[in-house]
Amino acid sequence: MRLQGKKVIQLVEHEFEDLELWYPVLRLREEGAEVHIVGPDANETYTGKYGVPIQSDLAFADVSAADYDAILVPGGWSPDKLRRYPDVIRLVKDMDTAQKPIGQICHAGWVLISAKILSGVKVTSTPGIRDDMENAGAIWLDEPVVIDGHIISSRRPPDLPPYAKAFADALAEPK
Repeated sequence: MRLQGKKVIQLVEHEFEDLELWYPVLRLREEGAEVHIVGPDANETYTGKYGVPIQSDLAFADVSAADYDAILVPGGWSPDKLRRYPDVIRLVKDMDTAQKPIGQICHAGWVLISAKILSGVKVTSTPGIRDDMENAGAIWLDEPVVIDGHIISSRRPPDLPPYAKAFADALAEPK
């Protein structure tokens, strides 16, 4: 239970990639982390691309990065929606300023692009948004997991085991 006492935000919006949201949540909870599902509205059901639902605990406006140790951004089509919420951008920027772990997989890089935190950062993503990542100033690598400081990125569902491990390891590091 090396993550006992750690609190993590898992962002959610409709059409998230089911595995990319659920796998890290379950992995972190197995290690003792408290993971809150945070969406546009509290106590709302959001549905993944493949029909798996999840209920939000809290709304974006109700959480502060200061109260959490890390944040996860899922892939799928939800990042294109997530990046349009000023409160999501605020959370990601605040996590970045505080150098707290930020996990992003697949299309989740769009949220980090909109938060303008990728200049000079080594990352990966689905190859489909490579140009977007590079145009935002990121150094894109085609690897299962890329760790650059507090930003942990991954490409797609087959990379979930090393991605979730790398994120849990970063969260477990003493600050």
